[in-house]
Formats: sequence, structure tokens, C-alpha cells
Amino acid sequence: MKPWDQRPFEIRNLFNPAFCGLVMFRALQGYEGEDDRGMPFSLSLLVLPLCLHKDSREVISSSPRSYLLKIAEKNQQIMVGFADRATQMLPYTFEGFGLLMERGCIAVADDGRIQTVPKKVRKTVDGTRSAETVACQKAARIVGREFARIADRATVYTTFGIRL
Repeated sequence: MKPWDQRPFEIRNLFNPAFCGLVMFRALQGYEGEDDRGMPFSLSLLVLPLCLHKDSREVISSSPRSYLLKIAEKNQQIMVGFADRATQMLPYTFEGFGLLMERGCIAVADDGRIQTVPKKVRKTVDGTRSAETVACQKAARIVGREFARIADRATVYTTFGIRL
């Protein structure tokens, strides 16, 4: 990972740790809406590759009431290159988590699940720059909720073509 000031302008804007952290926070909130124990760490690593990738985000957001497994089955194109995307996004995921931890926005339970800390981040989903930032946050809530509904990490990973 390059130091912040040595990264290209586009990378600094798109993968800003505060924004990545916010997207992950929204997914954690969505998960906690179904399972208040919090999201397993292993599932949290899939949030950014699904929500920041425009094609994936649009497919997920176009059917907010559908099951994620059905969406993935009907839209195989979102799985093309997903494993590589997830691997490439790991450093940005870790930076986002680092910022969330430093600011006291999340906590890690004894069993390793990640939980949000109440009243640390505004509940309203909004964005100052573009509709795309709002779309990423809304998709993250859907992804979090669906991960909780599936309730099996192996199924989620297998669905997106990642070997355990």
C-alpha cells in the first residue's frame, strides 16, 4: 500500500478510507437489522467489491427485495472477476476498518463478529458529492441484510466463486 500522498488522485477519491468505512458501516447496519450479533469478519471483506463495483451495485439495487442468491444466479456477470476484485480491495477494506475502529464506530465481539456502535454515524443515507455515493451506501445495506439472511459464510463465498 502506497502512502496516502503518493497515490493517484483518482485512487484517493474513489477509495477514500472514510467513504469505504462508511460503506462497510452501512452493510454492518443492514446485517444487524437481521442478526444483532454483528457480521462475521470474513463476510465483511466482500462488501466493498460488491458495492463499489458499478455493475454489481446496480444489479443488487435493482432488486432490493430479491434474495442475493437469486440475484447472483440470474446475473452471472457480477461474478466475473469477483475473486480478483475482492483480493484487490482488501487493503482499502482494512483502511476503512482501521478508521472505523480509531473513531469508535465499530466494535469486535469476542467471537470475532463486527458490530456497529450506536450514535457514531448518522442513520440517514446521504451523500454530498453524487448520487453514486448514496447508491453505494444503499447497496451496502442490502448486501448486509442479505448476508444475514443467508447466514452461512460458505454459501456466500461459494456463490461468488471464492474458494474457502
